[in-house]
Amino acid sequence: MTLDLQPLTVAAGQVAAALHAASGLHETWDAAAINGLLASGGNGLLASIDGIPAGFVLWRVAADEAEILTICTAPEHRRAGAGRLLLEGARNSLRLENIAQLFLEVAVDNAPAIALYRAFGFAETGLRPGYYVRRDGAIDALVMALTL
Repeated sequence: MTLDLQPLTVAAGQVAAALHAASGLHETWDAAAINGLLASGGNGLLASIDGIPAGFVLWRVAADEAEILTICTAPEHRRAGAGRLLLEGARNSLRLENIAQLFLEVAVDNAPAIALYRAFGFAETGLRPGYYVRRDGAIDALVMALTL
């Protein structure tokens, strides 16, 4: 199995949108939304496993901090290392830019993602009550940070 990272570009917007739609996230973004974020200063990486797109991460920078806007892997590629590879790639890119902190939000009921982020070194820094709105109601988000 070969894991690979490439920059996420507007040309891959449709691929990223398909991954986002398949990811099971409650709010998914289409290619226009992803491309809009990339065009307005966002950065990202696309992970592939044996040449097949497996996931992506998209972030933006403000001053000396960055925020992961979204990170996802296709269900069939979970637990294969793509999520960790995406986090490593984002961290390494941000360190080159001298970014001090990386933040993200994650739904409190997303135990696999929380476990991945904790194992990677993210620490909980706050809670956003009712942050994610779903059909069956709102759910809180953990705010997590990683010192780079």
